[in-house]
Amino acid sequence: MTSARSRSGGDGGPRTGGRPRRRVRRPLPPRTGVQPPRAIIRRSGESWALQSALERHGLGPVAGVDEAGRGACAGPLAVAACILRPNDAKRFEGLTDSKLLSPEERERLAAIVLRRAVDHCVVLVDPAEVDRRGVHAANIDGMRRAVARLGVRPGYVLTDGFPVTGFGVPSLAVPKGDLAAACVAAASILAKTTRDRLMMELHERRPEYRFDLHKGYCTPTHSATLAEHGPSPDHRYSFVNVAGAARLAAGRAGDSPDGSVGHNEEDDDDLADMTSDEDDVFGDSEGIEGMADAEAEGGEGS
Repeated sequence: MTSARSRSGGDGGPRTGGRPRRRVRRPLPPRTGVQPPRAIIRRSGESWALQSALERHGLGPVAGVDEAGRGACAGPLAVAACILRPNDAKRFEGLTDSKLLSPEERERLAAIVLRRAVDHCVVLVDPAEVDRRGVHAANIDGMRRAVARLGVRPGYVLTDGFPVTGFGVPSLAVPKGDLAAACVAAASILAKTTRDRLMMELHERRPEYRFDLHKGYCTPTHSATLAEHGPSPDHRYSFVNVAGAARLAAGRAGDSPDGSVGHNEEDDDDLADMTSDEDDVFGDSEGIEGMADAEAEGGEGS
């Protein structure tokens, strides 16, 4: 007869036959010390999820910041800051990156943002300041100014793509922020629609440049008008194509033998220093995507 000891493995080892031994689940030890609460991102909010999580942990109001016109070689840089109401997603059907929207959709959503936002501010940086400081530095300073001019002080700031300091409150750079965070998307729409309206007004004053088509971006039509008429005071002379067109125009007129031109008669060496950044010179993804968006609508820039 086989003993019970041999059937069960005797010394507590695994059984060699019969039913497998049932494993006993031991309870986890209790937590020690102070544990921070978990930030749970609910799926229902999608682009509102990050803002909602920050609001639930007492870090609101949350401001989103974005710009329009960084890659353009003419016209102002527009920077917007926007605070949306928590749990207001149902009012913003279709809210997303402004570059993915038609002009009609942008205007529709801009009207909702202006009506529903807790607070908003749009700062314009003129071409002379962009030339003097460089487009990236001017952009960063514009973001700080837009947040500082909000009537409601935010508890947290979300920026699109790259980190920015100096807001006086915590901030977070969100990759593809105008897609991932509703308040950043709202800021991008305010910046874009504000700048587009200004470029349309600029077209009324300087129709020869066709700002109504390309909104100041480096398209074939814009390049052709630059070659024909030379740059205007609304162009950014720190961009290589504008500086080159200005030298050609000055050479034709015989006004500047050395070809040094620009806002406030900047020295040509200063212009060369400011054109060292490829993003500043040739435009960025916003300009490229804007051109594609407008070409699909029959234009050349957005």
